[in-house]
Amino acid sequence: MPARISRNPQSLREVWPALAGLSAVFLFEMLDNSILNIALPTIGRELHASATALQWIVGAYAMAFGGLMLAFGAMADRFGRRRMMLVGLGLLAVASLLTVLVQNAGELVAVRMCIGIAAAMTTPGTIALAFRLFEEDKLRIRAISVITTVGLVGLAAGPIVGGLLLSCLPWQALLLVNVPIALLAFVGIRSGIVPEEPHELHPAPIDVAGALLGTATIFLAIASPTLFVDEGSGKLLPWAAGVAALISAILFVVRERTTKHPLVDAGLVGQRLVSSGLAYKAATGLAMAGLGYMISLQLQLDWCWSPALASLGMLPLVVTLLLAGFVVEKFVDRVGIHKAALLGSLSVLAGLGLYGTLGTSSYVFVAMTQICIAVGLRIVGVVAGVNVMKGTPRNRTSIGAALVDTTDQITSAVSVAIAGSILAALFRGNITKDKWTALQTAQFHEAVSLSAWILALPAALLIGWAFARTHESSRPVEPAARLPSLGGEPDR
Repeated sequence: MPARISRNPQSLREVWPALAGLSAVFLFEMLDNSILNIALPTIGRELHASATALQWIVGAYAMAFGGLMLAFGAMADRFGRRRMMLVGLGLLAVASLLTVLVQNAGELVAVRMCIGIAAAMTTPGTIALAFRLFEEDKLRIRAISVITTVGLVGLAAGPIVGGLLLSCLPWQALLLVNVPIALLAFVGIRSGIVPEEPHELHPAPIDVAGALLGTATIFLAIASPTLFVDEGSGKLLPWAAGVAALISAILFVVRERTTKHPLVDAGLVGQRLVSSGLAYKAATGLAMAGLGYMISLQLQLDWCWSPALASLGMLPLVVTLLLAGFVVEKFVDRVGIHKAALLGSLSVLAGLGLYGTLGTSSYVFVAMTQICIAVGLRIVGVVAGVNVMKGTPRNRTSIGAALVDTTDQITSAVSVAIAGSILAALFRGNITKDKWTALQTAQFHEAVSLSAWILALPAALLIGWAFARTHESSRPVEPAARLPSLGGEPDR
C-alpha cells in the first residue's frame, strides 16, 4: 500500500515521490519522439525506408496516442487514474523492449503504435493528478512547471542524447531508453499516489460509440494526407480515407451533442478557459512537430552533419528551455496568465516565420528559430494546462487533460503529415542517399519554406481566436463549478 500523502500539501517537497513519477511519465512523452527524430536518417538507411515510410514511423505513434487518448481519459475518470497509468507504464516497458526484434519499417510502425497506445493510457493522468495534489493555483503552476520542465528538457535533450548514442550504439537503443523511465514512473506513482476513492470517480457510463467515432476520425484525418502523396490523387484510397474522416467527424459531433452521456461534453469544451487553452496548445503543436521533423532532416541530409553534430545543433533549444524554466513563473505572475499565453504563442509563430524565410541559409537562423520555439513552448506548456484544468470539473480531470494532450498530438501529427507530404511531393528521388543533386537540394529548400508558411497560417488564426476568446467582456469567465457533472453530483 503506498504511503498516504497530505490532503492539502503546502509544498512540493511533501509530494516528491508523486511528482517524480509524474515527471517521468511526461519525460517519456516528450523524449520519445524527439529522440527518434535524430535517428530517422539512420533508420531510413538501415531499414531501406522511403520518406513516406519515415513519416508513418513518426505518425503511427501520434495516431495511436491522439486517437485513443480521449477514450482512455474517460476510462481513467471512471476506473481510476492511478490504475490506468500503472497498466499503461507496464505496456510501455514491454512495447519498448520489442524494438530489439524489429527487422523492417512495417514492424517498427507496429511497435510505435503499441508505444502510442501506452502513452494514451498514461499521459491524461499526468496533469490531472498533478493539478489535484494542491488547492492553490500558485502551487499547481509550480508543480506543473516542474513536470513540464522535465518533459521539455527531455524534448530538447532527446536529439543530443540520441545523436551521442547513435555514435556508439544501434538505433534500437534509443527506444530502449523508455524501459528505465517506465520503471521509475511506476515506482514513483505507486508509492506516492493512493488509489482514488469511489466518490472521486465519474459515475456516468462511457460513451463507447463516441469513443469509436472519435478514434476513427483522428486515425483517418492523420492518414489521409500521407495517402494522397503515397498513392496519388488519382487513386481511390486517399479520397475514400478523406471522405470517411469527414463523415466520421460529423457523426462524432452529432453523437456527442445528442447522447445523454457524451465522451466530450460540448459544455466543457465551450468554456472559455478550456477552449482558449486548447487553441493555444494547437498552435504550438502545429509549429513544433513540423519544424523538428524538417530541422532534423536538414542538418543531416541537406548539410550532411553527423548524428552527433546534428544533436549538438539542437543545443539552443535545450539551453533556452532550461533558462526559461527559471523565469516562467515570475513572467506569468507579472503579465497575467492570458497575456503570457498570447506572448508565448506569438514567439512560436515568429519561429515559424523565421525558419520559413531564412532557415536554410545559415545555422544562425536555425538556432534563432529554436530559441523562439523554446520560449513559446515553455510558457504555453504551463499556461494552457492550468487554464484547461481550472475550467474542468474535478470528476472529469482526466478527460480535460486528455483534451490538452489529444489536441497536441493531433496537431503535431497533422504538422508532420503536412511537412512530410510537402517534402514527398516536391522532392524527387531517394531522400536518404548520401549526396543530393543541386536540383534535389533546391526542392528540399522549397519544401522547408513552404511547410513553415503553410503551418504558420492556421497557427496564427488559432492564436488570434484564443486571445479574443479569453478577452471577451460580455460575461465573466465561467468557473468549473458551474458545469454540472454528468452524474448529477456537484463538481466541487
